[in-house]
Amino acid sequence: MNWLATARDASAPLLGERRFDMDLPLLVGSLCLLALGLVMVTSASMEVAAGRLGDPLYYMNRQIVYLLIGLLAMAVTLAVPVRVWEQFRFPLLFLGFALLLAVLIPGIGREVNGSWRWIAVGPINVQPSELAKLFAVVFLSGYLVHRQDEVKEQWFGFIKPFMVLGPMAWLLIIEPDFGATVVLMGAATGMLFLGGVGLFRFLLLFGSLGGLAGLLVAFEPYRLQRLTGFLNPWDDPYGTGYQLTQALIAFGRGEWLGVGLGNSIQKQFYLPEAHTDFVFSVLAEELGMIGALAAFALLIFVAIRALYIGLWAERAGLMFSAYLAYGLAIMWCGQVLINVGVNIGLLPTKGLTLPFLSYGGSSLVVCCVSLGLLLRIDWERRQALREASNG
Repeated sequence: MNWLATARDASAPLLGERRFDMDLPLLVGSLCLLALGLVMVTSASMEVAAGRLGDPLYYMNRQIVYLLIGLLAMAVTLAVPVRVWEQFRFPLLFLGFALLLAVLIPGIGREVNGSWRWIAVGPINVQPSELAKLFAVVFLSGYLVHRQDEVKEQWFGFIKPFMVLGPMAWLLIIEPDFGATVVLMGAATGMLFLGGVGLFRFLLLFGSLGGLAGLLVAFEPYRLQRLTGFLNPWDDPYGTGYQLTQALIAFGRGEWLGVGLGNSIQKQFYLPEAHTDFVFSVLAEELGMIGALAAFALLIFVAIRALYIGLWAERAGLMFSAYLAYGLAIMWCGQVLINVGVNIGLLPTKGLTLPFLSYGGSSLVVCCVSLGLLLRIDWERRQALREASNG
């Protein structure tokens, strides 16, 4: 293997030994998703934007602005050492709570389609739940590092994170944003499992969460309608099953190779939220099953690559970085699986964006910040290994 090490050392100056030594497959895969997302948002929104706003490129122009802000945020994140995130984990957690509380205050929060999920900041809407999920992962990463023995050996060490994240989940539920709640608690559960919590405690946790989910469905009729509606949407194709039936029609029209980019019929006021929650259905209609599978494979590749960055950081002894990478990867996996599951009728309908692909400033910017964090984690790991080998 000496020849491989020699070749790698020889190519290092070309890549910039200290500046650009980062995970290129993750970066390239994510940039491809961002480019595909811009194309699909443009295609899925043109008819709606032209009919409602008189400008077919309205959503495309805003998505470009969000993308530029996201790339700038990613560049800034790359310049911030991971230890700074660890040091400021408590202020970030408090900021997440403050944003979730602010969105519920009339005059600050903005109601859209019956949900209080946004705060208007000038011409754009900020979705606090996206930031809150990121800050919660940062907090929990620090907790797992500084309370590692307590988490592994004591019940209270296992319960304490949920005493903090439980109120955050409750704030998300009353917005309501059930999809973000599931992603947040799923990421927390996965991180605790990777942190060494035993299986028995998880069985009790899942039983409790299952009971809580049953209560949430029982006390809110619309959740019960969503739960039963997705099982057979054709029973009420113009009511509770409308979105799903239109999404399934999009998949059916796309067949294997699609109807061609820009030629979707379902985006023409048939499929609600075609450029946000259901952009994957428009993608399947225009690019076909082959295109949809390729996009899904790229999403999964990026998420799995993020998991590997966490694994490599753990092997290098960078435990905070490892848990942070694990949490971000699990959040991406959760959002991808839930969004695609909703689009193909395997899960009840939820308002949850598809990472990198859906329209939305908050989601896109947080995805770019998360990408910057992962690249910074891998960069610091490589530098630490290089210094150890040289020392």
